[in-house]
Parts: sequence; C-alpha cells; structure tokens
Amino acid sequence: MMEQELNSKLRIQNNAPNAQRSKSFAFRAPQVNFTIQDFELGKIYGVGSYSKVVRAKKKDTGNVYALKIMDKKFITKENKTAYVKLERIVLDQLDHPGIVRLFFTFQDTFSLYMGLESCEGGELFEQITRKGRLSEEEARFYAAEVADALEYIHSMGLIHRDIKPENLLLTADGHIKVADFGSVKPMQDSRITVLPNAASDDKACTFVGTAAYVPPEVLNSSPATFGNDLWALGCTLYQMLSGTSPFKDASEWLIFQRIVARDIRFPNHFSDEARDLIDRLLDIDPSRRPGAGPDGYASLKNHPFFREVDWDSLRSQTPPCLAAEPKAHSTRSSGEDHDSSLNPSHIGDGSARTNDGNGGATSSSEAGSITRLASIDSFDSKWKQFLEPGESVLMISMVKKIQKLTSKKVQLILTNKPKLIYVDPSKLVVKGNIIWSDNSNDLSIQVTSPSQFKVCTPKKVLSFEDAKQRAMQWKKAIEALQNR
Repeated sequence: MMEQELNSKLRIQNNAPNAQRSKSFAFRAPQVNFTIQDFELGKIYGVGSYSKVVRAKKKDTGNVYALKIMDKKFITKENKTAYVKLERIVLDQLDHPGIVRLFFTFQDTFSLYMGLESCEGGELFEQITRKGRLSEEEARFYAAEVADALEYIHSMGLIHRDIKPENLLLTADGHIKVADFGSVKPMQDSRITVLPNAASDDKACTFVGTAAYVPPEVLNSSPATFGNDLWALGCTLYQMLSGTSPFKDASEWLIFQRIVARDIRFPNHFSDEARDLIDRLLDIDPSRRPGAGPDGYASLKNHPFFREVDWDSLRSQTPPCLAAEPKAHSTRSSGEDHDSSLNPSHIGDGSARTNDGNGGATSSSEAGSITRLASIDSFDSKWKQFLEPGESVLMISMVKKIQKLTSKKVQLILTNKPKLIYVDPSKLVVKGNIIWSDNSNDLSIQVTSPSQFKVCTPKKVLSFEDAKQRAMQWKKAIEALQNR
C-alpha cells in the first residue's frame, strides 16, 4: 500500500491545471528497469536523513556511478516527496560542466535510486582537511569554478541553498562539480520546468542549509535570494584559505549569534584581495554581495582576487593537485563502519546519518566535529537553558523513549561535558540526566536496528527510537566522547 501511494505521488501529472509547460515534458535521464543487483556497490560517499550515496559499478558495462539510494518509507512518512521529485527534475534539466549529471533513475519496493556522475576526487572538504588549508592559488581556482557554476544555476532561476565544501565534489582530475540539489529553490521566473506536484516550500524563507554557511537574512526568516548562495561562497572561500569556517563556534546557537552579529576574524595570512572579496560576499545586505547586484556576476568576476582568472577556459585549465587520502582511516568518515563497502542486502533498511538537506556530515574521530550531526532542532536556542556555562550541544534529536508498554517523545541531547539528557519538549523540563566518565564500563550503547538503540549504565538501561534512523550515529558520537 505504501509503495502504491508513493508511486502515485511521484507520477508526473500532466493533466494538472497549472502544468502548462509540463505537458510535453520528457526526462533526459530515463527511468530504467535496473535493479540494485545490477551493480557492484563500493564505498559510501555520504548519507543523509533519508538517503545514502554509494559508489556503484554497473556489472555489464563497468560504468561507475554515484548511486543515490532514497528510503521510500521515510520519504512518505516525512512528506519529502515534493523535495525528492524537485531534485530529480532540476538535475535532469541542468546542463553545465560544473554540475553533477543525472544519468538515470529506477526504483524497487523499498527505495528510489538516482544514478549520478561519480566524482572520484571526493569532496572539496576532504582536500581542505588533508592539506590543513589551501594556498591562495588553489582557493582562487576552486572559487572561480564554483562562481562559474553558480552563475549558471542562478541564470536558470534557481537558488541552491546548501553551498558548502561537502557539496562541492571533485572529478578525478580535480575540477569542481556542484552536488546535492535537495534544498534547491526555483524562483518565480525560473527557466526550469517545475511540475505542479514537485515543489519545495511555498514561502522560500523556510530554514534549510547548514549552520556555518547560513546567511543572516535566512535566520531572520527573509525570503530566499541568489545572495544566499553568494554568502555561502564567501564562507567557503574563507574555509579554503583558513581551514575552518568563518563563524565556527562551540554550538549552532553560538554560530548563529556570530552570523547575526557578523563577527568575522580574518587570519593575518589572508591577502588584501582575498579579505576584501570575502568581506563583500559576507555583506549583511544580500543585494550588495558581488554577483547579486544589478551588474550581475561581472562585479564578482572582475574583483581583484580573480584578476588572473581566464573565465573562458576554466574547465580546460590544469586544476590543483589533489592530496591523497591518508592510509589510516580519514579524519572525516562517511558515517559508516571502517569497512565502507555496502552490501546490497543492506539497501532499503533506511540506515542513515544526518546530512540532509539540513545538516552536515559526520565525523567519528573528534568529539568537536560531532556538532555536524546535530539535527535542525538544535538551532532553537530554547535548548541552551539546559546547558552549563561553556557546555555545548554535540548531537540532538527528537526521539521516542521506549518503555515496556508505552513510548514518549523526548528531546535527546548529547553535550561535551560529556552528558546525555532527555527533555520533555512540551513542558521543557529535564526528565533524565546521565553523566559518565571516560571509563567505558560506565556507559555503553547497543544498536538494535537503524532506528533503535539502548543506553546501558550499571544502574539502568534506556531504550530510544530515532525516527531519522541515526542509532549508529548516536553510538559513534557517544563513543567518540569516551575515546577523546
């Protein structure tokens, strides 16, 4: 029944009243009759709240793709159908060397699949991490390719809304490809054909994106504009040159305070040109950001920082050399175990880590980087009242506390104390508090399914269910604190 309901929602409805432009619409990337067994699955590139992206080689052709696998049950339950369909339609119509290509789609009982261009060079984030920070020449090249892709995206009447180093992928030879259009927003005059049952939020000011790259106007619930992406470009350029995002702080709440206050601190090694461009891109007024004003992208491309860039031959130029992945496990995992291959039998189980369209990606090596696991709920300052001075939230989500005959929703909060508390979200009172030492015998986490996990202490066992399927991420986040 669930499958039939979802299939009907995903079906193109050409007879809808507002679908004038969609009557003759035909997908460039076809829906094919593949099955997951047609692919040899490799490492997991990343995981979102309702999807995972894996390296997949087609067995009969040897062609390699990035296969995005989306959980139908979660999509239906969380009313994400319109977002999934919008991403599919947008990717199908975009045609630019700086944007990942969609080749085909298929589905089965449990999952939807999108066969995307595989970017073997990995994420720009990984290059920044491996090198510590990028040289100005490297940052200039990458920023120019991102700006080139954004100019095209904006010319199509689209706002990406989640530009960040994790969503900027690199080809095998090192060119930038913009990925993850799960938060895309078509403007009123968009050149993209948007079907009536494939639309993102109506108000265009709904919070999406990732904490460290969100512009102040979005925090103030202003409508989305092209300037949103240009702010994120400024944050990304800063991160390339410094190794960290410009508004980094101990929690999302503190990050947002710095963004609203425009609290930017430039390292001494930034050139005057780089400092000036970032300063302009991080203008409080989105219409004044280079690329968003009446001069369009000319004001961005003509900035002194890009003086030596030949915009007409970007894609034929030699990119910066890629830093190889360390032989030991990398400092930023993809949320999976050390064996990052994916067995087809695991598909459809909905296991995931948060990144989704509204959060960042995970890390299992440093407790400090677990903040990127936090759900959208942690952006609400009301949870700060449960913290002590200097204490910060590392992971937070609405979960069900399961008892013998009942279950009740609570806000589960992991802090850097380390401490684990659960709060009654309606009464805003702490219902339980677990403080533990570095001794692993004091507390352990047992994962019983992708959504269910148990917190075991010598005195009691607490069972929780995370609807966003992040049981393993709770385990890793807590163990990272124990092992720091």
